[in-house]
Amino acid sequence: MLLSLLLLLLLLLGPPTTAVMEDPTFPHLGESLQPPPRACPPRCSCPRADTVDCDGLDLRVFPHNITREAQQLSLQNNQLQELPYNELSRLSSLRTLNLHNNRISSEGLPDEAFESLTQLQHIYVAHNKLSVAPQFLPRSLRVADLAANQVTEIFPLTFGEKPELRSVYLHNNQLNNAGLPSNAFHGSEAITTLSLSNNQLSYLPPSLPPSLERLHLQNNLISKVPRGALSRQTQLRELYLQHNQLTDSGLDATTFSKLHHLEYLDLSHNQLAAVPAGLPRTLAVLHLGRNRIQQVEAARLHGARGLRYLLLQHNQLGAAGLPAGALRPLRGLHTLHVYGNRLERVPLALPRRLQSLVLPHNRVAALGARDLAAMPGLAELNLAYNRLASACMHHRAFRPLRALRSLDLAGNLLTRLPTGLPTGLHTLRLQHNQLRTLEPEPLAGLEQLRELSLAHNRLRVGDIEPGTWHELRALQVLDLSHNDLSFVPPDLPEALEELHLQNNRISYVGPEAFLSTPSLRVLFLRANKLHMTSIAPEAFLGLPHLRMVDTMGNPEQVLIQLPPTAPHQPRARGP
Repeated sequence: MLLSLLLLLLLLLGPPTTAVMEDPTFPHLGESLQPPPRACPPRCSCPRADTVDCDGLDLRVFPHNITREAQQLSLQNNQLQELPYNELSRLSSLRTLNLHNNRISSEGLPDEAFESLTQLQHIYVAHNKLSVAPQFLPRSLRVADLAANQVTEIFPLTFGEKPELRSVYLHNNQLNNAGLPSNAFHGSEAITTLSLSNNQLSYLPPSLPPSLERLHLQNNLISKVPRGALSRQTQLRELYLQHNQLTDSGLDATTFSKLHHLEYLDLSHNQLAAVPAGLPRTLAVLHLGRNRIQQVEAARLHGARGLRYLLLQHNQLGAAGLPAGALRPLRGLHTLHVYGNRLERVPLALPRRLQSLVLPHNRVAALGARDLAAMPGLAELNLAYNRLASACMHHRAFRPLRALRSLDLAGNLLTRLPTGLPTGLHTLRLQHNQLRTLEPEPLAGLEQLRELSLAHNRLRVGDIEPGTWHELRALQVLDLSHNDLSFVPPDLPEALEELHLQNNRISYVGPEAFLSTPSLRVLFLRANKLHMTSIAPEAFLGLPHLRMVDTMGNPEQVLIQLPPTAPHQPRARGP
C-alpha cells in the first residue's frame, strides 16, 4: 500500500531532477554521459587522445601521468638528463618519441626500456649527451636521429635487424671506424638515407646497406675507399665525400663504377691530383672544387657522358690544365665552373650545349675571334677578375653568342666598352675596370639590357658621349658609383628604376636631372659633395614612384623637396 502511494506521488510531481536521482546506492544515476577528463601531464598539451606535447617547458624530470594510449610524445627542448625505465616502458603504444635537445646521457637512457616499445617508428635523440648509442632499439623503427651527440660506439642491434628502417642520422658525433661494427646494419635492408658526416672515420665503412640512396660522409678523416666498399650500393644516387683527406691512391677505377644510379658526387676539399676514373654514365653533378688537380684528362670523363654540372674551382689548372677537346665527350654539359685556377685562355672545343661558363679569377689575358664560337647556346659567361685588356679582346669575340643573357667582365683591365655584344643581353657587369669613356656604338642594339654596372671606373660626365644611353630602352638598374662624376649624367634611360651615384664628386643636382627617368624608385647619392642647398627644389618633381633617396655621408645634411603627387612618401636618408 505504501509503495503504491509513493508511485502516485512521483507521477503527480512530474519527472525527477538530477538531485532526486542521486542516491548513495547509485551515485552516477542521472549524470550526463560525458567522457572522463583526458589525462595530461601538468603544463603539457594534449591536443588529441594519443598526443602529448611537452616541448620547451624546461623540464628536469620525466613527466608523470602520461596516458598509456600515447602514440606521439614530444619532450624536446627541455633539461632532461635521464628517462626512468618504469615510466618509459609502460608506454607500449608509442610510435614517435622526440627527445631532441635535452641533456640525456647514455647512462640516463635505459636499453631495457625500449624492449616494451614494440610499435616505435620514429626516435629523435639529437643534441643530447650520449657517449654510446643504445644497445637495442625496437625492430619496428623507421627513422632514428642520434645526431649531435658524443657517440663513439654503435652496437649490432642499435640499427641492425630493422626491416622497416629507412633513415639513420649520426652526423656530428665522435665515431671512428672501430666504433662502427661491420654488422651495424645487418638485417636492415631498407635504409635509404645514412648520415655519418662530421665524425672521425678514416676510411669508408664496409658492409653499408645495399639499399642506400643518400650517403653523407663529408667532414671526416677519410683517406681511402676500400676496394669493393661501394660494390653493392647500386641504388645510391647521392654521395657526399667533401672535406676529407682523399688522395688518388685512396680511389681506384672500380670505386664508383658499380654505382649505376649515382647522380650527385661531391669530392671537393680533398687532396686529389686527378679526376677519378670509372665515373658512371648516370652522374649529373661532379664537384671537384678545392683539390690539387693540375690537368683534366678526357679519358677520365669518357664514362660520365651524362654529366651536366662540372665544378673544378680552386684547383691548380694551368695553361695546359684543360686541353682542347678534353670535355668534348660531355655533350650534355650545362655548367662548367673553373673559378680560381691558373688558366691563361678560355678552354677550346668546349661542349656545344654548354650554357654557363664560370671562369673568374684566372689569368686569361686575351680573347680571340673564335675562342667562344663553339658554344652558341651559352647564356652565362663570367670572365671577371682576369687580365683582359681592351687591346687584346677581339671586336668579334662575343658575336657568336646569340643566346648570351649575362656577361661579367668585372675586375679586368678594360679601358673601353667591349664591342660586338649580343643583342639579347640582360645583364652586363663592367665594374672595377679602367673605363675612361662611354660611346654609343658598343651599347647600340642592347634593347633588352636590364642591368648595367659601371662602378669603380674612372668615368667623368664629359667622357660620356651624347646618345650613350639612347638604345637602352629596358634598362632598370644602372650603377655609376665610385667614379669621377661631378653631376648627374643627362638623358638617362626612361625605364630606369634604380640609380647608383654614390661615391662620386657630385656637388649639384639641377631641376632637369631626372626629367628623363619618370620610373625612378631608388636613388643613391651618398658620399658625394652635396650641401644643404645643392639639390634644386624641382629635382624630384615628376617622379611619382620614388621610394628612397639616400644622401648619407655628404658634407651637410641635404634637404630634399619631394614631389607632392607621389602616392607614397619617399624615404630620404641623410647624415
